[in-house]
Amino acid sequence: MTTPIRSGSDRALAGLLVVGGLIGFVASFVLVLEKLALLADAAYTPTCSLNPVLNCGSIMKTDQAELFGFPNPLIGVAAFPVLTGAGVALVAGLRPPRWYWWGLQSGVTLGAAFVGWLIFQSLYRIGALCPYCMIVWAVVIPVFWYVTLRNAERGLFGSAVATSRVVGVLREWHLLGLTLLVLVVVTLIAEQFWYYWQTLV
Repeated sequence: MTTPIRSGSDRALAGLLVVGGLIGFVASFVLVLEKLALLADAAYTPTCSLNPVLNCGSIMKTDQAELFGFPNPLIGVAAFPVLTGAGVALVAGLRPPRWYWWGLQSGVTLGAAFVGWLIFQSLYRIGALCPYCMIVWAVVIPVFWYVTLRNAERGLFGSAVATSRVVGVLREWHLLGLTLLVLVVVTLIAEQFWYYWQTLV
């Protein structure tokens, strides 16, 4: 858990961006296809509607599923290829300028905020979970974590942040920090739908 991030290489981050971007794109694209099928046939049952809790069909019919007036997955279809492209550029040896990292940081921060909002809506307003959406959550959280940590330790937020004890501890314990973030989400899901999970035991 204490393996530090190598400050001289972005190769691991590049791999995360490539793989995460591809996974996120596939999940988002499948959701778009499911939404189109539902629009064509109101009686259609999406493949991700598995039970009363894991039921993206009910989520797709809510206002939250079209926050900006169009299906949310279209954002992922447009955004995740950008992540993949960024990862490929890093693998190819590109040394991006400062503004590039600010752009990437802005994108992953907005993505993480949007995912946080979706998690809250799914748990406490809609009362259902979308399996494909959770795949997107599982991509966005580590991407945000490692892009932010990389930028913090490389001085994007200033030298005071880069040399701070907090960043040093987070860099040393980066896997533990990410694990705790994921466990928070898992715990919230387990607690909110415990009434259903216990019926399966």
